[in-house]
Amino acid sequence: MVMTNGYEQNENEKTLDILNLTQLEADAKKIIPTGGFGYIVSGSEDEWTLQANRKAFQHRQIVPKALSNIEDPQTDTNVFGLGLKTPIMMAPAAAQGLAHAKGEVDTAKGVAKAGGLMAQSTYSSTSIADTAAGGEGAPQFFQLYMSKDWDFNRSLLDEAKQAGVKAIILTVDATVGGYREADIINHFQFPIPMANLIKFSEGDGEGKGISEIYASAAQKIGPDDVKRIIDYTDLPVIVKGIESPEDALYAIGAGAAGVYVSNHGGRQLNGGPASFDVLESVAKAVNHQVPVIFDSGVRRGSDVFKAIALGADLVGIGRPAIYGLALGGADGVYSVFEHLNNELKIVMQLAGTKTIEDIKHAELLNVQY
Repeated sequence: MVMTNGYEQNENEKTLDILNLTQLEADAKKIIPTGGFGYIVSGSEDEWTLQANRKAFQHRQIVPKALSNIEDPQTDTNVFGLGLKTPIMMAPAAAQGLAHAKGEVDTAKGVAKAGGLMAQSTYSSTSIADTAAGGEGAPQFFQLYMSKDWDFNRSLLDEAKQAGVKAIILTVDATVGGYREADIINHFQFPIPMANLIKFSEGDGEGKGISEIYASAAQKIGPDDVKRIIDYTDLPVIVKGIESPEDALYAIGAGAAGVYVSNHGGRQLNGGPASFDVLESVAKAVNHQVPVIFDSGVRRGSDVFKAIALGADLVGIGRPAIYGLALGGADGVYSVFEHLNNELKIVMQLAGTKTIEDIKHAELLNVQY
């Protein structure tokens, strides 16, 4: 263990024997301090949307195709011009130092080993450069929480470009922080500095709650902001937090290179729809103009399959990878990706789909439970 400002950070480095990803939550709870675990696991208000994210996958069923004459399904894919070994990516998630002493650096290592795509957060525990270095050349995206202070935004974007990130993810559904009761109950304040905030006017994040962190965030974000980031960075910009066809089309109209369907893992607008339930309508509106990324509630290979079948090109995971990080560091993250990939391959075989492209043409039944 490492002690940082009175907060215990474990240093586990090991592969994990995983039964399922849901099990990891209970295991991680035993080793992540209460305040940190509450911040990671919780949703907003009474967590209706958080729970709906999981239940929504029951609304569609995969039609088995037994006479498809295939074997050895392949999970490799190409999105945004990047060759990846898996359609599963690491969603941007803040403050991973709450789970492990090496934080995002170890996450980047584990994702790279799995052949996946890593997205690092503005509010990472480790710097943009260090996180990028952890991936040892594997593709990474940088997620921007746009600040009211454009000089701060410019500083982060400059660092991201210098670190060699392949795209910018602009999060637009977090202009204020969701009302998260676990943080209030635990009197949670970030005990570990956020590396990207240390050198700038927002301070380092240490000793602040989530509402204080978000206080510096831009609370007015529109299509012009998307254009501004594209023009400044000359990088692809992906707009994250899309839950309606209208917003998807606004983003594309502003020049976005990708649309990211997400409700922030149920951490922002409680009472909003499960991301899976809006994915199909958003993907239909996008109509293959740009790639679609999806996250929120993914715990099974069948979830990944269903999301791709409804229009996602990449499927993000957050909490399960962080639990893997807590339990096993870089190897733990790799174990999570490998387990989910193995589940996906089983589903692909039973559904008669050889490739990720085949999944996009798979048949799902529309049911309601």
